[in-house]
Amino acid sequence: MAPARLHMGFIDLSGSLGRHFGSIGVALNEINTTLSLGYADTLTVSSHAPKRALSCIKELCANLNVADKLQLDLHSNIPEHIGLGSGTQMAIAIGMALNAFYDLGLSVRDIAALTDRGARSGIGIAIFEQGGLIVDGGRGEQTITPPVIARMNIPDDWRFILVFDKRGKGLHGADEIQAFKELPPFPPQEAARLCYLLMMQGLPALAENNINLFGDVITQVQSSVGEHFSGAQGGVFASQDVATVMGYLQEQGAVAIGQTSWGPTGFCAVQGANVAEKLKQQVEQQFSGCENLKILVVSARNSGGEVFA
Repeated sequence: MAPARLHMGFIDLSGSLGRHFGSIGVALNEINTTLSLGYADTLTVSSHAPKRALSCIKELCANLNVADKLQLDLHSNIPEHIGLGSGTQMAIAIGMALNAFYDLGLSVRDIAALTDRGARSGIGIAIFEQGGLIVDGGRGEQTITPPVIARMNIPDDWRFILVFDKRGKGLHGADEIQAFKELPPFPPQEAARLCYLLMMQGLPALAENNINLFGDVITQVQSSVGEHFSGAQGGVFASQDVATVMGYLQEQGAVAIGQTSWGPTGFCAVQGANVAEKLKQQVEQQFSGCENLKILVVSARNSGGEVFA
């Protein structure tokens, strides 16, 4: 089982210190990719599985030099290209299943390197390893997969409200690569400010269960990075409907307002499951005419992915 994640933003897009990206993210409980492997006469993949599942298992079997006479059954799947890390979790889930099936003795990072995951963010790799809130150190000249520089538990009573726009998908693949190439330079002083905020306000606030201070940092990171990406995605939020709902949620007291990765999924945080459910109901009532929107309350996962032999 591989958990979905929220990508809460990059902390250094300038690369002025020789490392690019660096990011912050959180593992989620309620959305995941779950699969199983068994012997078969020929390679067979569940009929409802995404095309990437078949190509991924073929590539991994070839790279690992193992037989592909397998049955791959997908029991649940993180929706693709909406900012929840579906590609990384699919690759790692299949890789770790093969690792267990053939007793190969490989690590999560071995699998990530084989499947070219972590080209920019290391959050997806680390949340499979450890869960919780992750800060990765970005990529330097010698980096294979981005290193974890901070890992913390999220308090049990914190909840994240996710806002989905069922019509759209975020940038991915060649379009994402091109978008990064065309982005303007990111000011080093802004990267320094975000790092300072995260180190001396955001993480200490999390340690002291202060959701408001933590949320303020995430909102500032999201605002800064969203403005930087706005030319590529059509605004701070990729979906204007999601942006409108996120503004409403902020007015109701939600914090950590942002968009995960390229979106179009928006997120925010509140303290207390009951508070989250009431806010969800308010949003559904307030925006009942927007059939393209879906609202979901999720909790943070403070443990990593699971592999059962």
